[in-house]
Amino acid sequence: MLAYIKGKLEMKMTGYIVIDVGGLGYKVFMSDVGIEKLGNIGETVKVHTYYKVREDDISIFGFNTLEELKMFELLIGVSGVGAKTALTMLATCEPSEFALAVISEDVKTLTGIPGIGAKSAQRIILELKDKISKEQQVEAIKNEINSTEKANNKIQEAIQNNARISEAMAALQVLGYNKKQIEKVFEKLEKEELSTEELIKRGLNLLSI
Repeated sequence: MLAYIKGKLEMKMTGYIVIDVGGLGYKVFMSDVGIEKLGNIGETVKVHTYYKVREDDISIFGFNTLEELKMFELLIGVSGVGAKTALTMLATCEPSEFALAVISEDVKTLTGIPGIGAKSAQRIILELKDKISKEQQVEAIKNEINSTEKANNKIQEAIQNNARISEAMAALQVLGYNKKQIEKVFEKLEKEELSTEELIKRGLNLLSI
């Protein structure tokens, strides 16, 4: 399976391009908008590809970005949506706009795409909404966990290596502040030259903002 094709751009036609790779000319179907974004004839180009194999047809579809490729793969997985329709949608709607339309059940935006009627739009939303939203939720959770872990690791290392910080944080907890609030504040503090009392004072100032 071809992940991408990189070579000299030989031809730009309506609906497809030809890329020369080592003397072989690859015909790659793309949206006209995608073709316009490529370089000039004779320049080296790189397109991400989807390799379609059927009993009576072998075709290569090209995309400028991995996001476009992912959107194409999602679309052709929807019943009743073929490759040509998917390319039309890519030419009309950015992946981010498409994802937003699906999540918000924006039928109007989808029916504004040539060849997409109300029933097709509703089917696309129905079949893809859960999948896209779950992927985004999982990614958001991963990012949040990674950020939290990095921050916590940094704070915990400082606490373990410095008794003054540990004492000051404990004192602030006694004063009624929760541990997470204190950790966020101490991450911002320049702690090296401060005494325990000064750390508490600085911590209180920041916590009261």
